[in-house]
Amino acid sequence: MVTDQLFDLSGRLAVVTGARRGIGLAMAQALARAGADIIGVSAHLAEHGSQVEQAVTDAGRRFTGYRCDFADRAAVTGLAEQLCGLERPVDILVNNAGTIARAPALEYSDELWDEVLAVDLSSQFVLTRRIGREMVARGYGKVVLTASLLSFQGGINVAAYTAAKSGLAGLTRALANEWAPHGVNVNAIVPGYIATDNTRALQDDQARNQAILDRIPAGRWGRPDDLAAATVFLATAGSNYVNGILLPVDGGWLAR
Repeated sequence: MVTDQLFDLSGRLAVVTGARRGIGLAMAQALARAGADIIGVSAHLAEHGSQVEQAVTDAGRRFTGYRCDFADRAAVTGLAEQLCGLERPVDILVNNAGTIARAPALEYSDELWDEVLAVDLSSQFVLTRRIGREMVARGYGKVVLTASLLSFQGGINVAAYTAAKSGLAGLTRALANEWAPHGVNVNAIVPGYIATDNTRALQDDQARNQAILDRIPAGRWGRPDDLAAATVFLATAGSNYVNGILLPVDGGWLAR
C-alpha cells in the first residue's frame, strides 16, 4: 500500500464532537482535507454558516451539523440513535467534546462535578458505545478520544476534569481490548497546552504561563493545527495496527 493510500479518507464519514471551534474545528478540517465527509456536533453549533462548515466545504467535502448538550444524557442518547440511523455508516468517531471548570477541590460543588463528569466522560462512553456497536458489527471503525496531560497528572484546581480525563485514558484501553479483534481501532490523542478558550485563564496568568512555557521543550504553546496530523493518522489505514494508545502532542511536556 502506497503512502497516499495509507492516509486517504475518501469515501469515509467522520463524526467530530466539539467541532465548533478550537481543537475540534482543527480535527474536522484535517479529516476533510484527507477526504472525509464530516458531521460536526457541538452544543452551540450554528445551523448554517459555521466556521467548521466553511472549513469542510472549502476542502471540497460534505458537512452536516448537529447540536447536542453533552451534559444531557437523553440528548446524547438521541444523538447516538440519529447517527446510527443515517443512510451512511459512521466510519470515524472523534469524541472531542469537553468542558472544564476551575475551583479548589474544597470549594468544588456537586453540580460542577456532575456536569464535568457528564460531558467529559459519561457522554463519551454513551456515544462511543452506541456507534461502536455498529462498527463492531461491520468489522471496521476508528474511534479517537481526546484525553489530556491530566490523564497522567493531577493538575491544579481541576479535580473533576482530571478525574474525567484519567477515566478516558482507561476507557481507551478497555475499549481497545474488546474491539480490536473486530477491526475497530480505539485510541486517544493527548493534547498538551494548546492555546484555546479552555486554557485562556492559564495564558492570562503571567506566572502560570511562564511556568508552563519553561517546561515545554518546544518553547511555545501548541496550536489546534498541531493536532491535525495525529488525528488523520489515527483515523486512517496508517494506524490499523495501533490499538489502545494515548498519543501525546505536547511539545515534549511529558518528556521533560
